[in-house]
Formats: sequence, structure tokens, C-alpha cells
Amino acid sequence: MCCGTMRALNMIVATPDAERFRGAILLAAAQAALGGAATLFLQLDAVALLRPPITAPRDEAHGASGLPSLAMLLADATALGVRIIACQSGMALCGLSADDLPDGVLAGGPVGLLQQAGPEDQLLFV
Repeated sequence: MCCGTMRALNMIVATPDAERFRGAILLAAAQAALGGAATLFLQLDAVALLRPPITAPRDEAHGASGLPSLAMLLADATALGVRIIACQSGMALCGLSADDLPDGVLAGGPVGLLQQAGPEDQLLFV
């Protein structure tokens, strides 16, 4: 933390691993809940995680423990202001269009992600 402000958090989700994505969403939502900026960028094959209906292999186990599903986490994160960006090349690989993306999810590319990042921002590869 510098000068009383939180450093923005940018995470690149690089693989179609639903549990890694779940962890990234949780961390981004926590950042946003604390008043910080958070962005998730789903790169290439990871975009398949956004294919409707959004589900994860462990959703049932999470639900049995009183935890939200992946789809619920995604909706909560966007409601908190987390920016979620689907890689345009990944969308092409998965056969998804912008209309197929969940509400609040944007289409973009790595250049745009890096252009919006400031020199003090945190960048994590998940």
C-alpha cells in the first residue's frame, strides 16, 4: 500500500482450471470489497470457463458446504466492480461471441490489459 491507496490487482487466468479461476475470483472480489481495483483476464483456453452455463466440477461440493457456485461468484465479483476480460483470441478458439459472454464480462486483448495497468499495479499469473 502506498500513500493510503491500494495497488490495483490484475490477474491473468491462463488455463481452463475451474478451481484456479474460483480462487482468482475470490481474491479479486476481496480486493474490490476492500475498495481496490481488480481485473481478471482470461487468456486463450481459459475463456472456455465462461461458456454458458457456467459450472465447475466442484460446484456441488462447494454448495454442500454452503459455498457459492462458480457462476454465483462471477456474478458477485462483477457486482463488486471486478473487471473481467475475455481474450478475443480465446473467444475465437472456444467459438464464443461477445453475446455469449456473461453479463459484465468484456472482450479484450493483452495489449489493452497492459495499457490500462499502472506502474504500481500488481500483476499475478494464475
